[in-house]
Amino acid sequence: MELLETFKFSVVDVIDIVLVAFLLYYMYKLVKGTVAINIFIGIVIVYLIWKLTQALQMQLLSNILGGFISVGMFALIVVFQQEIRKFLLMIGSTNIGHRKKFFKQLKFLKTEAVPEIYTDDIIAACTKMGSTKTGALIVLERNNNLDFLVITGDEMNIKVTQPIIESIFFKNSPLHDGAIIIANNIIKATRVILPVNNEKIIPERFGLRHRAAIGITEKTDALALVVSEETGQISYVKDGEFVMFKDASDLTKMIKNDMA
Repeated sequence: MELLETFKFSVVDVIDIVLVAFLLYYMYKLVKGTVAINIFIGIVIVYLIWKLTQALQMQLLSNILGGFISVGMFALIVVFQQEIRKFLLMIGSTNIGHRKKFFKQLKFLKTEAVPEIYTDDIIAACTKMGSTKTGALIVLERNNNLDFLVITGDEMNIKVTQPIIESIFFKNSPLHDGAIIIANNIIKATRVILPVNNEKIIPERFGLRHRAAIGITEKTDALALVVSEETGQISYVKDGEFVMFKDASDLTKMIKNDMA
């Protein structure tokens, strides 16, 4: 009976376990596929060795490792600053997204209508460019404002259409190099320079466009579409992960769902 009372769980304990599980899940998503996972494992190993030296009463080594662990929090902030930034951004973006969906369900609240993105035009342009092996990189803005990237390219204010997108990425066009940013069915900028991810392990057949798409979707909640200049394959990138598509209808549904 006493043993059962010892292991008795309360509602708070269940909530505590669930929150820890979510925290570990998000941490795994942040460091998966990067060199940060090796650093994280190394820190865990050092911590376990420190506990072992304490149990064996190895005072000298225990004090040395204890000193390292005591300043470990500051070291974690320095080493994992990008991952911590993305973690906070992920939480903030998730909350904003949930609030939007919540308010949409309340019919008595008058909310400003958000124009539906011209997904069909974008996918049609990507399919056409893929058939001619014309490289392209398209970034779709969501909750996080991307004006800090607009200044790296040529600011525009052009309505999204299939011919416009194809003409921008035409090989002889002066605007084809770099990425375009689309927000509210408007092309905000062309020739944009995106942050390139050099850590994530991806197949060698994918070039700078894919690394740039991974970089921007890791640092913000934006979505990215990449058309390979080598194969004509269309890749869809979200949260630093990309999926290659052959069926345009499936890709259209996914984008509309993620932009909702």
